[in-house]
Amino acid sequence: MLNPKVKLVPNVLDSQKVEHKPIRDGYGDGLLLAGEANPNVVALCADLSESTRTQPFQKKFPERYVELGVAEQNLATVASGMAAMGKIPYISSYAMFSPGRNWEQIRTTIAYNGQHVVIAGAHAGISVGPDGATHQAVEDLAIMRVMPTLTVMAPCDAIEAKKATLAALSLSGPVYIRFAREKTAVVTTEATPFQVGRAEMFREGSDVAIIACGPLVYNALVAAEELSTEGIEVTIINSHTVKPLDVEMVVQAAKACGAVVTVEEHQINGGLGSAVCETLAEQHPVPVERIGVRDRFGESGDPNELVEHFGMGAQSIKEAVRRALGRKSPR
Repeated sequence: MLNPKVKLVPNVLDSQKVEHKPIRDGYGDGLLLAGEANPNVVALCADLSESTRTQPFQKKFPERYVELGVAEQNLATVASGMAAMGKIPYISSYAMFSPGRNWEQIRTTIAYNGQHVVIAGAHAGISVGPDGATHQAVEDLAIMRVMPTLTVMAPCDAIEAKKATLAALSLSGPVYIRFAREKTAVVTTEATPFQVGRAEMFREGSDVAIIACGPLVYNALVAAEELSTEGIEVTIINSHTVKPLDVEMVVQAAKACGAVVTVEEHQINGGLGSAVCETLAEQHPVPVERIGVRDRFGESGDPNELVEHFGMGAQSIKEAVRRALGRKSPR
């Protein structure tokens, strides 16, 4: 059943009534709040202020906004210099280009120097849709998770994205937050708990634990509700922070359920699924099934159709749960 303590939206499982909103809208809202809270916050963008939702900040604080143009490598290095002088830069572009194109600059000028720069990667995942493989970042969690000192977050909806963006203000060192482009279900509320580094249990079950991040958290909730009618009760954990992973919650879920399914709109290697597998291999090995992109590039198409085509819809998640359940060791 749904966990009443996390205070999800009342109609979360009604696909006809649940609100749909782009996760990137939450970045724009959170950035504005961060700017209002701290005069040292500055925003830098790579000629995508409307698309990345940096525009509201640009209009309210024009003297604290810098347009770098289509130059993501400069975006990172200029931000590093500003951070060294006491500013708190938020930089945004499509995830395929930041951190995709400027990974080395982020590594050497930002992370290596311990600069507090917030990197917003928009249009992540294959649900970018018609833009196709060149703009569909499905490797970004992997390349950022491996970078020392970096915090990595993948919010599940627009409200959580706002909270993550604002929370990044009080962190130290570099932060990466990824956002989907398409409108996705809003599952959380302002009252839903959010803390960097702490996962939240959205649903409690005893058979299999699903650990998910990003917009596919909603698909996991839908799958769990449908499985419940078959007598299969699934725990749903929203792991919005991929690094540092909530190790205690992951191990606790594995011990309670005996099998795990990971769900992410990202390559199955290197992202959340890999982080969970690494943790469980060291601390509590159980069968794990991973839902995500399987060693291929994206394609052009309708966002929802692409999610289904790449095996990340509710039906695919249900099948993974059944496989994991079949692999469990007898109690």
